[in-house]
Formats: sequence, C-alpha cells, structure tokens
Amino acid sequence: MKTKKIIMLCLALGLASGAASAQTQLFSDLVGPVQVGPVKAGGPIQLPFIIWGGDMATFHANGGLKTRANSIFQRQGLNLNLTPGDNFIQQVRDYQSGKSPFLRGTFRMIGQASEVIGSDPRTKGVVILQMTWSAGDHMVAREGVKTVSDLKGKTIAIQQGGPHIGMLDDVLKAAQLTWDDVKLKFYKDLTGPDSAVEAFRGDETISACFAITPDMASLCSDLDSVGDGSEGTVKGSRVLVSTAELSRSIADVYVCRKDFYDSNRAQVRKFVAGYLKAAEELVDKRKAFDAGTRDPVYINLLKQTRQIYGDDVMPTDEEPHFLLSDCTFAGYPGNVSFFEKKGNLHGFDAFEKAALELALSRGYAKQKMGLFPSGLNYKNDDFLKYLTKTEMEQGERFRAEAVLSEIEELSSGGLLDDRTILSFTINFNPNQTEFSAVRYAAEFTRVIETADKFGNAVIAIRGHSDPSKTLIDLIKAGNTKGTLRRSGTRGNYRYSLNGRALDLNDTSRLVDAIAAGDFDGVEEHNPRRTMQAALNLSRKRADAVKQSVAEYAKAQGITIDLSQIQPQGVGIAEPFIAKPRSMDDAKQNMRVEFRLLRVSAEVTQESDFDF
Repeated sequence: MKTKKIIMLCLALGLASGAASAQTQLFSDLVGPVQVGPVKAGGPIQLPFIIWGGDMATFHANGGLKTRANSIFQRQGLNLNLTPGDNFIQQVRDYQSGKSPFLRGTFRMIGQASEVIGSDPRTKGVVILQMTWSAGDHMVAREGVKTVSDLKGKTIAIQQGGPHIGMLDDVLKAAQLTWDDVKLKFYKDLTGPDSAVEAFRGDETISACFAITPDMASLCSDLDSVGDGSEGTVKGSRVLVSTAELSRSIADVYVCRKDFYDSNRAQVRKFVAGYLKAAEELVDKRKAFDAGTRDPVYINLLKQTRQIYGDDVMPTDEEPHFLLSDCTFAGYPGNVSFFEKKGNLHGFDAFEKAALELALSRGYAKQKMGLFPSGLNYKNDDFLKYLTKTEMEQGERFRAEAVLSEIEELSSGGLLDDRTILSFTINFNPNQTEFSAVRYAAEFTRVIETADKFGNAVIAIRGHSDPSKTLIDLIKAGNTKGTLRRSGTRGNYRYSLNGRALDLNDTSRLVDAIAAGDFDGVEEHNPRRTMQAALNLSRKRADAVKQSVAEYAKAQGITIDLSQIQPQGVGIAEPFIAKPRSMDDAKQNMRVEFRLLRVSAEVTQESDFDF
C-alpha cells in the first residue's frame, strides 16, 4: 500500500463521526434490528470482499467479480458474486438476513460482531479460512515516545471499531499496560479528513496514532525514518510498532453461517481449497514480478484489481502490487497450523479467546458468544491432491549469525535504542549461571508470548556484568604503573590517566583504555583479564537464559523459533550504575536484559507463508 489514496474504508465500522469518548457502542445497537432469514437459494452466492491484498487472491480465483469460465472457482463447481464489504455493519446485516452466508473481516472485527451473529443458532459463525497476516499497519509516535512502555499516560488516536483496536490490544499487552493506562481519542475513518492520522497531524497533545502504510509514509516517510517536518511529515514522528514486526496481530478471515456450513460442507471446502490454490499462485507471481518478470496473468490481475477498487483508490496499475506486498498469506500450512496445531499461540483458540475478551471488555458485547473452528479435513484430497505447497516445514525464520552480527553492530554504533520496540530485565545474584523457570516463569512466559506475536522481530537476550572488580583492578594496576594519578579525599577522589582527567563513570572510555593496553603489565591486577572474564560470564548467563526459556516452552507444549531469540554477552560495557558504592548498587548491574528489536530484512529467511 504505497499510495496515499488507498482508502481502507472497507474496514470501517461506520461509527459516530469525529473524535469520540472512550465509550463504545454495543455492536447490536450499531447493526439495529434485523430479521434472521434463510440463506438465499438459487443463483450465485454473494461473497463480500474488502480493499486488501488478500482479497486479490479471491479475484484471481473467481476471474473477477462474477465467476468466469475456467477460473479456479468455476473449476471447483462454484458460482460466486463478489460484492463490496467496505461497510462491515452492512455485511453483518446481509449475513443475518440471508443475503450472504459469509462474513469477511479481521478476526477481532468478527469478535466485535460475535454476540450479534451468535444470538441465533443458524447464524453462529464458523471461521472457515485464515487468509493473511497484515504487514501494512503501523503505530506512529512523537519524539518523546521511544518504546511501547512510554505509552503509559499518553493520548492515542485510533479508528473506532476498526482493525487497529486489536493491534492496540496486542501492543498494550506486550508493554504490560491496560486500556486504562492510556487515553483514547476515537475517529470515524481509517484514513482521510476524519481519521486518527489527520488528528495526530494537527493536535500535538496526541502522542501516537494508528495508520496504514500510505498514511504512515506521509507522517514519517518510511519504517526506519524520522519525520523532519518537510513535505507534510510530522517533525520527530517515527514508527513505534508495525505489523511488519507485530506480524501475528491482524489475521484476515472468512466466516460462514453455521446453517449453510452444515448443509454445504463440501462446497465450503472447495471454496477454501480454491482460495488456497489462488494464494499459492499469487505468492509465486508476486515474487516473479519483484524479480522483473511481467507475467500476463499477474499484470491482468493488477489491472482488474484497479478496475474493481477504482482510480481514486488505485491511481496506477502497480498500486495493487504494493497492496499485495503488504500482506503475508497463511496458505495451506498456515491454515492447518491455525486450526489444528496444539499450543499455537497465534492459532484459532488463542485468537478466539482474545477477540471475545476484547469485545466484552470494550463494550461491543454483553456476553461471550463463541465461534466455531473450520472443522475441515485438511487431509482430504480436495487439498492434498489439488494444492502444491502442502509439505512445507516450519524452518528457522532468522539467520542466527547475521542477527547476532547486526545486534552487535547496533550496540557498538549506539543505535540499539532506535531499533528497540520493548525491553525488560531480570536480575540475579553474584556468580549465578542457572535460571530456574520456577523463579522466572512470568518473565519467560512474557518472552515466549512476545516472540510469537512479534513474529518478524528478534528478542536479544543481553547478559550484563557488574564492573566493580574491573574498576578495582584498573585503579590498582594504574597506580602500580604510574599511569593513573589520584587526588582529592576519600569518597571524593579525582583521577587522571596519562595526564588527562578520567571519570570512573565514563564506562565507554574505561573500556577503550583497557582494550588499548593502558593498564597492562601488572599481573596480579589485570583489568583486561577481569573485563574479559566478566564478558565471558555475561555470555554464559545469556546462553543459560535462552536454554531455560526453550525448556520452559517445551514443558508448556509450545513450539518456539529459537533463531528468533539471540543471546549476547555485553559484559561491563553498559552498567546501570557505572561506579557502584554498595552490593545493592552492584546487584542492579547483574542483570539479563530482553530487548525486542526491529531487524533488517537481510537477516530473515524468506518463506512463502507464515505459520
């Protein structure tokens, strides 16, 4: 989504215009009275779509808005009439009345409607397909907000009831904040004059807002840039969180009415298989297009998508390609994992629980009305003999050595804070090298859940050591060599190294001086050896913590990608208290720090699907 004019009103819920209070309306009040009727019989089936890259697979499978001869869906024996689902509330009305047996939205949007659709046994929702994960939604913050923890007490602008409600919920949970910890201003539209983005642009009391890619670019240029105030950007603004990293937050799905599903299971299965086939083809065609190949089928789909969405939304033929690039397909492996994998923290069970709790807590529903998982047999020949990408294994997402090298570069270049989304620490006792899950269960759970939700970010486990012993050896070695001079009185000493003032709180200079050999030659007091021992110990601690996290996850029945969690030894380089004066001070330096980091695409392993 690289154009400013991509209007994602498809995701709007059509709530009250302008900035609203934090009070949310019941979804049943928004929908109004609707008489539940049977699904319309005869003729093509009405299938809603929205303006999103994942829906391009639906266009491809159908051959257009109406099912065309020899299209994927036509060969599956389907006859579909694709209709705009931009107004989600109207989608729900059509679903309830029987005009369409399907709903199209994000999982958390379906959760907001769960009480309405669950109020009649005929319209209870069966989630039949996970289409995609979003990589094109962003939280942009002003200069004073460095990490998500800094959101506490701040004002956030957001579209009422849209896809970013769920994303904000994930961000707050990651920071261990509640909705009451922030102040919210709600806006009707996702983009345009009555949107959170425009409010953020004009109101400096708003510290952060949610934006789709083109609006994000208008505020701060791109994911790794800071707005400088030129060309309409907001000075000091930057992307705080993006679904480019928070990759398991916004899941796009199709839902089917329970009565239709029960009577037409084979037909539903063929629809799902047809969509997955189209997704397989688009993954390859998109990749070829990026490499310079102009496949006529793909070019035709881009033009067709532009015609469907209109010139106001898609001003050029390449805009649909950018739209498609902002989504990650789940594919067959993703759907099997989403619906069937035990212990999947981003699977159906986890999403249903989060969606229903959010609907209840935010006032969209008065009671929880559950959704049904697809129940499809993915070992059926409609999948296994029809699809080509069914045997994919979940490999490591990151190239471990490249990740560690990038983390160390960021550390040495002073850029680590700029890439940090979230950080927290655990402390330990002197010489401690074992980290029991019994003692650190809460922290390990947080690491596992954060890593899962932020599937394209890396968690650096950074071991730190106390510098006290190194400082003692440095002073003794410097005094013995005569390179270090001391003046002043006890408790208020001043030091100079080779005639130049030396501040013992300046850890960076001390480390450089030790590495340069300024204190070498005094065997009984060797700060270089002491500093290296501290570095080795910090590495050992970081490795031990990673191993403990892995063992804890395994014991919980949770699979984690260990390439995403990278240990790093920092040694004495970044003390919390540079010159400790007591054991309590020293213990504050004895810590393992967890940093959630945005890393470059070059350190990731390319994959067709996310599962």
